[in-house]
Amino acid sequence: MKLVRFGEAGAERPGLIDADGAIRDLSDVAPDIAGATLTRAGLDRIRSVDASSLPIVPADARLGPCVGGVRNFIGVGLNFADHAAETGLRIPREPILFNKAPNCIVGPNDDVMLPRGHQRVDWEVELAFVIGDRALYVSEEDALSHVAGLCVCNDVSERYFQTERSGQWTKGKGCPTFGPLGPWLVTLDEIGDLDNLEMFLDINGRRAQTGNTSTMIFKIAYLVSYISQFMALDPGDVVTTGTPPGVGMGMTPPTYLKPGDVMRLGIEGLGEQQQKVVAFREEVGAQPSHAYPSGVDFAR
Repeated sequence: MKLVRFGEAGAERPGLIDADGAIRDLSDVAPDIAGATLTRAGLDRIRSVDASSLPIVPADARLGPCVGGVRNFIGVGLNFADHAAETGLRIPREPILFNKAPNCIVGPNDDVMLPRGHQRVDWEVELAFVIGDRALYVSEEDALSHVAGLCVCNDVSERYFQTERSGQWTKGKGCPTFGPLGPWLVTLDEIGDLDNLEMFLDINGRRAQTGNTSTMIFKIAYLVSYISQFMALDPGDVVTTGTPPGVGMGMTPPTYLKPGDVMRLGIEGLGEQQQKVVAFREEVGAQPSHAYPSGVDFAR
């Protein structure tokens, strides 16, 4: 299945992509693409529905982030061998983990906003997985049964904040709008070889990143098992798994985002995103666009 969330920011509704590529409204089936909806039981409930019986959503509807109510947004650093090489850093012995602020999540085609004091804002096309059933101390062999699906993530990063402001990478990873997710959440049964998915990112129509998940150092099943040794991963948690080479900091000379730039990125089978880079706007920084309406029962 390909699951989506559509509508105005903060009032997104759940949807399903049908066989003809149209969005069908799942509002009468599930409260959101979030929480318990993403468990095996929740996904089975959606699978049991005849998509042709659901209302069609207008083709021009805005796509929101493909998963809602995210409480834990984890990043994995230096997880592509060819990207580690371009940074001049050694391949890590264990996964490097950091957190992105959940309220940095936006839709796949929403603007990306440069933060106050920015100097080196960079792009990163990444494969993200979303947890379905809770994972705690799971084995690598059982790990994929805890994954609801995969999606595209742009792990937007402020390199000056990340590397020169001391402490954790988190400082450069969680600014408002630094986490576009989507367009779709694709369940594993619709994806071919997880270790052979093509990835790309263009800046203003010119190819910057070309990669393939074959060069991932730590694969998805390993990451689910590894992270679950340190924390519980709950339904709707997102883990973004690292980027291939071609980021701005690795260019000669280094190249970073500026207002007016356009990023287009995608992963084989998971769709594409496109974002325009804009200057800081106070009202966006103060009021995250992915906020959720009160009264929604994500555990239904």
